Amino acid sequence: MNDSPWATEPVPAGPAYDALVGPHTRPMPIVPDAAGRDFDDREARDRGAATDGGPPFRAETPPQEPMPSPPPPPSQAPQDATPPPKKRAGRDLRAAIGVGVGLGAVIFASLFIVKAVFVGVIAVAVVVGLWELTSRLQEKKGIKAPLVPLAVGGAAMVIAGYVRGAEGAWVAMALTALAVLVWRMTEPPEDYLKDVTAGVFAAFYVPFLATFVAMLLTADDGPERVVTFLLLTVVSDTGAYAVGWRFGKTKLAPRISPGKTREGLFGAVAFAMAAGALCMEFLIDGGAWWQGLLLGLAVAVSATLGDLGESMIKRDLGIKDMGTLLPGHGGIMDRLDSLLPTAPVVWLLLAAFVGTG
Repeated sequence: MNDSPWATEPVPAGPAYDALVGPHTRPMPIVPDAAGRDFDDREARDRGAATDGGPPFRAETPPQEPMPSPPPPPSQAPQDATPPPKKRAGRDLRAAIGVGVGLGAVIFASLFIVKAVFVGVIAVAVVVGLWELTSRLQEKKGIKAPLVPLAVGGAAMVIAGYVRGAEGAWVAMALTALAVLVWRMTEPPEDYLKDVTAGVFAAFYVPFLATFVAMLLTADDGPERVVTFLLLTVVSDTGAYAVGWRFGKTKLAPRISPGKTREGLFGAVAFAMAAGALCMEFLIDGGAWWQGLLLGLAVAVSATLGDLGESMIKRDLGIKDMGTLLPGHGGIMDRLDSLLPTAPVVWLLLAAFVGTG
């Protein structure tokens, strides 16, 4: 009987076996000795090596670990994966609605009780908006637009527009720009041009455009004109949000504001035109519904451009909101972005349709 541990059964040799256990561990063939006994040629080699002074060891095949099973292909992923989250608004809607209702109450109360109080509300909003804008410019860009002449001149601009109309607004704007130039001279000349340019831009962007709201108020039906202006702007923004959130697929200006879609713009136009027809028919003296359609179309376009314009500023500054004063809305400037460029558009069209009296 053969007592060699490698002689239990022949093991095939070849490339596959070499790849598995290595070419140096292939079992040697079994040959008979002179007495007719079978023995492993490797065992004889080992005995001969021991006799000749070689290392008395036997090369054994190392145990092979089982190959790990390959991972399942992506198509065999578990079917109970968590579904994608539903669309959600990016802001706290409860806080936004509460703040909006509160602001609306203040505006309507001041409009229909004492007009001068509403002019004061505009002036306060202008000063806070200027503070937010100049603060962000200094924090993010190192631009020091002088706030004191801007705040004083901005409030004066609103009052002058209410008292003296467009002529008063232009004179106050010119004096405010001059005050910015002179005020900045009290500091070192480095970055003078950059600072005064930003100051003049801020004076035009916030208080001068807001002056047209005060000028709307000077007409006999001034409160109704201001309500029309505010209502159309809010309805335009609401229509853009509602339609864009539900049906929006095609980006309107992805590099400026990725959340805005062309479908949302169509919603803004449709909602604003409908509201404009109703306002011109029932709120504005001598107005006609077809004028409201044109007014609503113009408001939807100007409100969207104003929103994109401030989004451009905020992207350049690397911020999401201009401030945190209004929960759910951001800052004052985040609410004025659509209103500011829309005010002169509404004033001009109403003056063309029904006059300024």
